[in-house]
Amino acid sequence: MASMMKAAVFVEPNRIVLDDKPVPDVGALDALIRITTTTICGTDVHILKGEYPVARGLTIGHEPVGVIEKLGSAVQGYREGQRVIAGAITPSGHSNACLCGQHSQDGAGTKHGFRPLGGWRFGNTIDGSQAEYLLVPDAMTNLAPIPDGLDDEQVLMCPDIMSTGFSGAESGRVRIGDVVAVFAQGPIGLCATAGARLMGATTIIGVEAVPARMEIARRMGADHIVDFTKGDPVEQIMRLTDGRGVDVAIEALGRQETFEAALRVLRPGGTLSSLGVYSGDLTIPAGAFLAGLGDHTIVTTLCPGGKERMRRLMDVIASGRLDTRPLVTHRFTLDRIEEAYDLFANQRDGVLKVAITP
Repeated sequence: MASMMKAAVFVEPNRIVLDDKPVPDVGALDALIRITTTTICGTDVHILKGEYPVARGLTIGHEPVGVIEKLGSAVQGYREGQRVIAGAITPSGHSNACLCGQHSQDGAGTKHGFRPLGGWRFGNTIDGSQAEYLLVPDAMTNLAPIPDGLDDEQVLMCPDIMSTGFSGAESGRVRIGDVVAVFAQGPIGLCATAGARLMGATTIIGVEAVPARMEIARRMGADHIVDFTKGDPVEQIMRLTDGRGVDVAIEALGRQETFEAALRVLRPGGTLSSLGVYSGDLTIPAGAFLAGLGDHTIVTTLCPGGKERMRRLMDVIASGRLDTRPLVTHRFTLDRIEEAYDLFANQRDGVLKVAITP
């Protein structure tokens, strides 16, 4: 195996470049995986633009699909050459957060200072997956073998997009017969729509203005699409629900106006499930919040990780209950990653997700 590899490295705001880096050394509990497919996330674009701070020289990316190249001396239950994924969130399995059942928050509020994004390590606090090789920490907690018969692109959404989107429906406690509104049908909103359908929602309203995304939203389970450029989405949703409002509103964009609209469409006692990453302070209008007397629930979620979560998500794909391949709209080799970032960051050519192959 070569001692050097290609990796997409954060240099400074507005500059992520392909560079040479040493292949990582493997510790006792680690695994080295050779990346076969990865992708770019909206969070990576926040990093690119300097809106989310990471160390200069860090390899970016947190959605790995690959093959085990080398196992740490203490790692059991896996073999080299095995096809695996790891979640974007890589809990240790033994932290206070993990033992409280909040695996994704592993690392939040540590003695090194509060890190609100908890167990998100790849491309945040350690080198990530947009490279030829990736070091996976706590391998026995995080490596999930890919079922036979599933190709890379079928499982590419599992590490982050699918896990996050589904968790919006799960945290919102969607029930059989619910009416659910999903604000924005980007990759995460589309997976939230699919998750709401799988959990039993019988009326799903997607909010979106891009025709191609509207079409995929219908394939993912949306019964109605509200185009926010053609009138107030709150009024449109209230009309669709005969003035009743929705049981669960999922906010999948991370903006004040969508958060506020999600609050305004709730029925009394409804739940706002927030998935968006907000880059500024949110305000809660007293009217929309019914002055705090509406029995509302507001819940936030960070992408669940760990091998058991990944196994469940891949089982959903293997069962045929969901096909996320339509979300992959563009394909690049790793040596064209700068071009891929330019396309994805500027949302050109109808891009949803890009597949990156070394």
